Amino acid sequence: MGYHMSLSIRLTINGQPRDVALDDPRVTLLDLLRERLHLTGTKKGCDRGQCGACTVLVDGRRINSCLALAASMDGAQITTIEGLADGETLHPVQATFIAHDGFQCGYCTPGQIMSAVGLINEGRAGDDPERIRELMSGNICRCGAYQGITEAVLEAQKILSDDEKRDAA
Repeated sequence: MGYHMSLSIRLTINGQPRDVALDDPRVTLLDLLRERLHLTGTKKGCDRGQCGACTVLVDGRRINSCLALAASMDGAQITTIEGLADGETLHPVQATFIAHDGFQCGYCTPGQIMSAVGLINEGRAGDDPERIRELMSGNICRCGAYQGITEAVLEAQKILSDDEKRDAA
C-alpha cells in the first residue's frame, strides 16, 4: 500500500501568481517549469548544476533550476527567459546578445541571458571583461561564443546603468 501525499506551493512566475500541487516532493524547479508549466525556454543541459543552461532568477538571484527542489520555492518570485521581454520589447540583455552574436546554436542562450541579467542585478558586472567572464563561468557554451557573450554583457550593463541614472535624475 503506497503512501501518497500532495504538497501545494504558491509561486510567482514571470509576474503571474501560480498555485501548484506537487505529487512528488523530489521534482526539481527545472522539471516543474518545463514539464508542468510548459516554460521550455529554460534548458536541461547536464542536469547536475555544471553547465548553466537551466539558469533562472529566484527573487532576483540566479540559480541552477536543475538543483533546486520545487517544494523549496514556496512564495518565491521566479523569472524565466519567457518573462524578460516587455511585450514586443526585448530586455537590453536579449537585444545585446543579438547585436553581438552572443550565441551560435542557441541552446545555452536562455541560461546565459538569465545569468547575465542576474549578474547585472547583483551590481558586480562592472566594465571588466575578465571579471564578467569569471562571474559567468558557470554557464558553458559548447560553441565558444564567449567573446560575443562578454561584449553583450558589457553593453547591456552600460545601457541599464545609463537607464538607472536617467531614472534617478
